[in-house]
Amino acid sequence: MVKMTLEDVAREAGVSLATVDRVVNGRNGVHARTIERVNAAIKLLGFHPDQHASRLARGRDYDFRIILPTGENEFMQALDAEFRATRERQLLERVRLSIHYVDTFDGEALALALEQLPSGIDGVAVVALDHPAVTEAINTLADAGVVVLTLVSDVPNSRRAHFVGIDNYAAGRTAASLIGRFVGPRKGKVGMIAGSLALRDHVERQFGFEQVISREYPDLEVLPVREARDENARVEAVTRSLLRDHADLVAIYNAGGGQAGVVKALEATGHVSDVIFVAHELTASTRRHLVRGTVDALINQDVGHMARSTARILTALREGRPIVQGQEHIRIDIFLRDNMP
Repeated sequence: MVKMTLEDVAREAGVSLATVDRVVNGRNGVHARTIERVNAAIKLLGFHPDQHASRLARGRDYDFRIILPTGENEFMQALDAEFRATRERQLLERVRLSIHYVDTFDGEALALALEQLPSGIDGVAVVALDHPAVTEAINTLADAGVVVLTLVSDVPNSRRAHFVGIDNYAAGRTAASLIGRFVGPRKGKVGMIAGSLALRDHVERQFGFEQVISREYPDLEVLPVREARDENARVEAVTRSLLRDHADLVAIYNAGGGQAGVVKALEATGHVSDVIFVAHELTASTRRHLVRGTVDALINQDVGHMARSTARILTALREGRPIVQGQEHIRIDIFLRDNMP
């Protein structure tokens, strides 16, 4: 098959090469009817632009910004490491990823970080708080032509272009099913811990979790969710409080970070064997405690897949190309100590 060129498209559409270049690269200054003629010629000829050549002709690399949370969350630290590795590979594709850090539990601080991004950037991916100021900052960027992705936690009411992460309703339902099966015929209470109920992913996990427990496991009572900002010390204090206040506690589901705090409290109080613990994310620490039996199951999302997918989606949307949904779908993984990778 003969590869079609921009010159072939220009000849078929009856326009200049410069006009075809503007249409293919989504630049302004072309009449709507002319755009239709160029797109018709592209479709007729089966033209596929050489994206790398297009980036070279553009004269500069794509400038994408990644905004991650500060703090001790091991999952976020692992995601940071994967973005750093992806950043090195993307340089060969004329794509630059710059990583920024902000307290994502602080809506005003996160919104300010988004507002202070330099003009002229091509896209941003942000672990976002579902907060009015953050929504407004995302909308302002989108209105300025910046491709905005939400990462891990979504802000669906904003004008973000895409969400990169797992189905968090399904993750919460999965956690409930695991706990229900592990607890078996016992009756009792289940403690749930979240980083913040202003984080959409934690709220969605809570909803899915409570839905399944109430419908399928009537002998289990889910206690009011407690927030601990994904900090180990706060999570430990919350866990100790749950154990102290509820002698019939049979399970704990931590929907956020700070798993080391739950582990420390369970081990210190001698409740490893009688309290089921289901958590999120396979890290060096959670792997160790899964093997030891303090953690009974982990619900995971692949950080490497997320970082690579983010870079691919930002580039595709910037270039007006379709997203390959099957490639970019982030799966929910369930790990027991018997099937760790």
